[in-house]
Amino acid sequence: MQRTNPWVVVVLFIAAVQLPACGPDAPPDDHIVPALIEPIEGSDLSRLTLTARAIERLGLETFPVQEADPAVVRPATGDGDGPRTVIPYAAVLYDAEGHTWAYVSTENRVFVRHAITIEYIEGNMVVLTDGPEVGVEVVGAGAAELYGAEFEVGH
Repeated sequence: MQRTNPWVVVVLFIAAVQLPACGPDAPPDDHIVPALIEPIEGSDLSRLTLTARAIERLGLETFPVQEADPAVVRPATGDGDGPRTVIPYAAVLYDAEGHTWAYVSTENRVFVRHAITIEYIEGNMVVLTDGPEVGVEVVGAGAAELYGAEFEVGH
């Protein structure tokens, strides 16, 4: 019976473990950009284009801006005599200066921050005197994450 030197086994094991390190470098996973941020010329706003995977991971949900139902909405106060629109409260963002915003979907997977003027909030419903047009999709779930992405919070 032939006997194997234990040191030979150890040396062969160490060499085998080192072999994968000798191959070409694998591309890092961080080359995939989940959100492309493009400044909009002539404004302080940016256009955010997200990958389908980023939208899924953020759990983004959009809701159409709706015309305020006169039977449900209180009478307008002050200059708000014109038509008013309604969005979900989850779509409302406040910046550091207290301005109010909502992200609108301008095309598939593309979002832009849009200024809004709130007349009042009733539960989960926000009545606007100024904002996106009826039918435009606003981001509810995931709006805060878009804001963070736009201003590259945490990068």
